[in-house]
Amino acid sequence: MKKWIDRIARWVFTVSGFTTSVVILLIIGFLFTEAAGLFRNPIVEEGYVLALNPKNPVKELSAEQIKQLFDEDITNWKEVGGPDLPVRVFRLEDLDQLYTEEQLGAEYEFAGAKIAEQVQQSPGIVAFVPDVLVQEAPGVRCLPDRTIPLKDVLLGAEWYPTATPSPIFGILPLVSGTIWVSFFAILIALPFGLAVSIYLAEIAPEKVHKLFKPVIELLGGIPSVVYGFFGLAVIVPLLQQTFGLPVGESGLAGSIVLAIMALPTIITVAEDAMRNCPRTMREASLALGATRWQTIYKVVIPFSITGITSGVVLGIGRAIGETMAVLMVTGNAAILPSSILEPLRTIPATIAAELGEAPAGGAHYQALFLLGVILFFITLFINSCVEFVSARNKFKR
Repeated sequence: MKKWIDRIARWVFTVSGFTTSVVILLIIGFLFTEAAGLFRNPIVEEGYVLALNPKNPVKELSAEQIKQLFDEDITNWKEVGGPDLPVRVFRLEDLDQLYTEEQLGAEYEFAGAKIAEQVQQSPGIVAFVPDVLVQEAPGVRCLPDRTIPLKDVLLGAEWYPTATPSPIFGILPLVSGTIWVSFFAILIALPFGLAVSIYLAEIAPEKVHKLFKPVIELLGGIPSVVYGFFGLAVIVPLLQQTFGLPVGESGLAGSIVLAIMALPTIITVAEDAMRNCPRTMREASLALGATRWQTIYKVVIPFSITGITSGVVLGIGRAIGETMAVLMVTGNAAILPSSILEPLRTIPATIAAELGEAPAGGAHYQALFLLGVILFFITLFINSCVEFVSARNKFKR
C-alpha cells in the first residue's frame, strides 16, 4: 500500500511539474508571437495610402517624418529631401469643404476622381486617403508602404501608438523611464533597508525585534494601489512645494514610492541572511579584539552578501514590475526624461493603461506585447544576476 501511495504521489508531482512547465512555455511563446507581429504591420494605417503628385520625387518617408508633415512641423518638402515646395496636407474629410454633396455623389462614388484632381493640381500635396479610392486614379503616385522597421521601434524616441496616419512605437522613453525610476528607487531603498536589517539582526533587543519584524513583513502585503494613494496625497504635493515644480507627479515621486514598497523585501531577506551567520564566527571576531561594528561589516555582512544581494535584486524586481503605484504618481508622460523631477512613464504602467483600449490583433496591441517581452528580458537579466552572484559566493566558500 505504501509503495502505491509513493507511486501515485510521484506521478502527481511529475504531471504537475510537466504541466506547469508546458503552460509557462506556451505563455512565453504566445507573448513572443504577438510581439513579432508588430513588424509585419505597415507604417501607414492599414487600408490607407499616402498619395503624392507625380512630379514630387520623394520616394520614402519614415513614421516620424509622416507625423511631422501632418502635424505641420515640416512645411517644405526640402526638409525631407524633396523639392523646394510648400507642403499641403490633405485628408479625406477635406473633400467636404471643397466639393458639394452632388459633386461627390450620394455614395461618395466620385470621391476618387476628386482626390485625383486635387493631387494633380497641387505639386506639394500629401494626401492621406483610403487606397480603394486612388488605386487606379490617373495622375496620382502612392508612396510604397513599408513594414515597421525594428530600429525605429527599439531606438525610437517617441511613443504615439494612436497617431494618424502613421503610429509611432519608439520604446526608448518607456525603457528609460522604467530603468530610471527603478535605479533611483533602489538608490533610496538600499541604504535604509541595509541599515534596518543590520539593526534588527545585530543590535535590536529581542522584544524590539519581535515587534518590528511582523510589522515590516505586513508592509510587504499592502496592495500597491494603497501606496499609490499615499504617494499621490503626501509625496507628490511635498515634492511640488519643495522643488517648486509645476506638477508634483514625477520620476522622483515614483522612485520614493517604489523605494518604500521595496523596503520590506530588502529588510526581510537581508535580515534573515545575517541571522544565518554562525555565532562562532561572531565570537571568534570579538575574541580577536574586533569591535561590534568591525564584526558586523567585516564578518557578518561578507558572510551574508549572497542573501543581501538577493534581497536587493528582489526589491529591484518588484520596482521594475510595479504598475498601479507608478501609474498614479509619475505623471504618465511618454517622453525621454532629462531629469528625475520630470514626469515619465514606465513599461508596466503603459501596458496597464493602454492594453484595454488597443484593438486586439492591431499594431498597438502587438506593440504592448513587445513591451512585455522587453520586461521579460529585463527580469530574466536580474534573475541571472542573482544566480551568478549566488554561484560565485558558493564557489568562494
